[in-house]
Amino acid sequence: MGYLTRRLMTFPLIMLGVSVLVFIAIRLVPGDAITAMLGTNAGLLTPEQRQALAAYFGIDQSWFVQYWHWLFGVLQGNLGISVTYGKPVLDIILERFPLTLELALLSMVIALLIGLPAGVFAATRNERLSDLAVRVVAMVGQSTPNFVLGLLIIYALSAGFGVLPVMGAFTPFLQDPLGNLGQMILPALTLGFAFAASVTRVVRSAMLDVLSDDYVRTARSRGVPARGVIWRHALPNALIPVVTLSGVEFGYLLGGAVLVEQIYALPGLGRLVLDAIQQRDYALVQGCVLFIAFNFMIVNLLVDLAYVALDPRVRLGEG
Repeated sequence: MGYLTRRLMTFPLIMLGVSVLVFIAIRLVPGDAITAMLGTNAGLLTPEQRQALAAYFGIDQSWFVQYWHWLFGVLQGNLGISVTYGKPVLDIILERFPLTLELALLSMVIALLIGLPAGVFAATRNERLSDLAVRVVAMVGQSTPNFVLGLLIIYALSAGFGVLPVMGAFTPFLQDPLGNLGQMILPALTLGFAFAASVTRVVRSAMLDVLSDDYVRTARSRGVPARGVIWRHALPNALIPVVTLSGVEFGYLLGGAVLVEQIYALPGLGRLVLDAIQQRDYALVQGCVLFIAFNFMIVNLLVDLAYVALDPRVRLGEG
């Protein structure tokens, strides 16, 4: 049985475990869907009316019965109906996911475009003043929370230039490319800055290890130009930890950067989960978490497969 087959066979078990955990966790949150939906008006309901609404939403049954009915629907491709939106959960997720996917991709591109050259630059100037400057900036980037950077950007634009970032409804890229990038670039920079700092530190550390290896010294002794040694020989072998870091971070971003989406008023997946929890929209929370978990597993599987492409010596346990 191959590695890929074994990994795919674990997906259903992991998804089952995630579904149980999120099903129980959301129901441990104080309150219920009826009170969250009606607010103070829920106090005006008679016991009969509340019971009728509970029966309508299916929350009058035991947790085991509720979970079984929901799981049976999931196995048929039905994640349930959102009580907040009155629409199928899967439709709502697919409406919000393109924004989160684009934000994650832009953030990754920005982080890698900044972090890779900065890490290589610092490693090739080890212990010099320029290396120290890069390390200080990277440390500041890692220690600054995303929401602080986002608020500072908004404040600087509003106080310094009298403008605000484009917020609100999502403009698809194919519909208006410039409008879309104008809306997404600042949130992507906010997320990408901290990740770029992490990439810089990881690349610097990995490059320092690789540059001391025998094959690098051999390449230099054969007269290979310094640029060729660094970019053709050393960097590809230093990318495995970067791939690992990128996979974890990208999986996190596909779950929705909740605070950044909230600050920039972006209708993404993270903000959707936050609103669903506040509204006790059980089906929507459960569906979103399952969707996020599935994406995370796919990303991690792709990362493992990328190891082989980067380093043929890596074997993924065939047999």
